[in-house]
Amino acid sequence: MHILAMIDPLYSISGFGVGLLVGMTGVGGGSLMTPLLILLFGVHPATAVGTDLLYAAATKTGGSFVHGLARSIDWPMVRRLATGSVPATIVTLTILSLLNLNGAAARSLITIVLCFALFLTAGVLIFRKNILDYYHGRFPTLDAQKTALATVLVGMVLGVLVSISSVGAGAIGVMALVILYPQMPMARIVGSDIAHAVPLTLIAGMGHWMFGAVDWHIMCSLLVGSLPGIFVGSYLTTRVPETALRLILAVTLILVASKLAYDHVDNSTSLLTAFTKRAVE
Repeated sequence: MHILAMIDPLYSISGFGVGLLVGMTGVGGGSLMTPLLILLFGVHPATAVGTDLLYAAATKTGGSFVHGLARSIDWPMVRRLATGSVPATIVTLTILSLLNLNGAAARSLITIVLCFALFLTAGVLIFRKNILDYYHGRFPTLDAQKTALATVLVGMVLGVLVSISSVGAGAIGVMALVILYPQMPMARIVGSDIAHAVPLTLIAGMGHWMFGAVDWHIMCSLLVGSLPGIFVGSYLTTRVPETALRLILAVTLILVASKLAYDHVDNSTSLLTAFTKRAVE
């Protein structure tokens, strides 16, 4: 009875919708869940990020288990990514610990990085083929050593992005791996990206939990809806045109990022006006 009391139907329904899209597109849930919590439910950005990180760690663990059974994980690639992302995550969390996560500076930093990550994800979804063609036209092959180093660097970038905004381990990570490993099957790239996201989101999420920026009530409610959503979405993924779905999702991310940016600028302007008025008085 106590567990049922923790479940909020609205969050569970939202979790189902996000899980459905994640299952159908493979785009990380942070691109959808974190903005949803901020814009629709009014959750503080720091709490939205922290809650989504631990939510992602739980869902990605299940996905990794499935990919592990299917032998669609390249563990050397995962180790290279983690070599870059884990230290970057720890450094980023250390810097965040110096800020008051409930303060204006942290809210501003999280919102700016989140907007950047959302626009970048949307760009990857829309221009994926163009990016691949351009890169492979200019850099047809990379030797193994350079590929390994580039993979570590990708991990570092993902560590910073995910720790601050919870966005990046989905479309952005997969896009980078497709560029670096063009001969690798897509299922193996996706499986490796999901496996790498488990330690990344878990470490980042635990860091936010230590800062008091995790809402367990929301997280439990999201999981109740999202796990069935991911299952249904995975089943429907071959029955919906991928191009149309990616375009709709990209437009949605652009609109959401624009709304977050507008609200941020509006709030900053209001604070500046109030400060100036008080200074004059």
